Amino acid sequence: MALMPKRVKHRKEQRRRIKGNATRGNRVSLGDFGLQVLQGGYIRANTIEACRIAATQYIRGDGKLYIRIFPSKPMTARPLETRMGKGKGEPAFWVAVVKPGAVLFEIAGVPADAARECLARIAYKLPLPVRMVARLPGE
Repeated sequence: MALMPKRVKHRKEQRRRIKGNATRGNRVSLGDFGLQVLQGGYIRANTIEACRIAATQYIRGDGKLYIRIFPSKPMTARPLETRMGKGKGEPAFWVAVVKPGAVLFEIAGVPADAARECLARIAYKLPLPVRMVARLPGE
């Protein structure tokens, strides 16, 4: 089951622009290694779920995976072969809005080479460029 909010104030939202860099959630805080996005954009709920499955299958209960993003924005779509006009489409899927620098996933309790391989599997499924970051000493 893909992630989605339990309830929202408005069923349909406007798209808006993604401006600036992430000021919050841009450091590795829960795990030892993280995956940081380099470009702003939207990540679908089913993409987040696919990344979660790929990571949990790889670490097999040895470490812990932290998901730092949540899809809280509804995206609408019109049905195929529909003429223009007649208003906005119905909500079709949910997305997480990410800004450059946001940490998407974190891993704890696994060695560095295993974390690198696991995060590479996640990065392959993501639609945006990412890089692996480690927790700074003293944090």
